[in-house]
Parts: sequence; C-alpha cells; structure tokens
Amino acid sequence: MAHSRTAKKNIRKNEARRALNKAAVSAMRTQVKRVRAAVAAGDREGAAREFRTAMQLTDKAAKVNRIHKNTAARIKSRLATAVNSLVAAGK
Repeated sequence: MAHSRTAKKNIRKNEARRALNKAAVSAMRTQVKRVRAAVAAGDREGAAREFRTAMQLTDKAAKVNRIHKNTAARIKSRLATAVNSLVAAGK
C-alpha cells in the first residue's frame, strides 16, 4: 500500500487513466466486431459505414498509445480487405 500523498495520488490517477484506456479500446473492439458482422451478413452499405467509424476509433487509440501503431495498421488492413472483398463481390 502507498504511504506518501504523492504515491496515493498516482494510484488514483493511474486508475482513472486505466478506466479511460479500457473504455476506448473496448469501444474500438466493439466497432471492429460490428464491421465483421456486417461483412458476414453481406451488408455492403452497413459495412462501409461501420468501417469508417472503426477506422476513426482505431486511429485515435493508436495516436495516444492505447494500442501499438502496428496493431492499428494490421486491424485496419484486415478490415479494409474484408470490406473491399464484399464490395467487389457485389459488382
């Protein structure tokens, strides 16, 4: 257990930051799942709409180091491939 005032404050700050980071990453993962569900359902317009939101959340998470930048790039690449294959299949 922390003894000094600064150590106790740091614990409070870390818990608050952890909650914000967890919420942001959770929202990003949920959005990625929505994109994958739309692709699986064959909904081109829905997948494209959800894809744009997923890109924004992924970029935002990577920008402030909530996830690694290469992880963000990998997620975005895989989603883009899935959405583009759905669009190409529909033409």
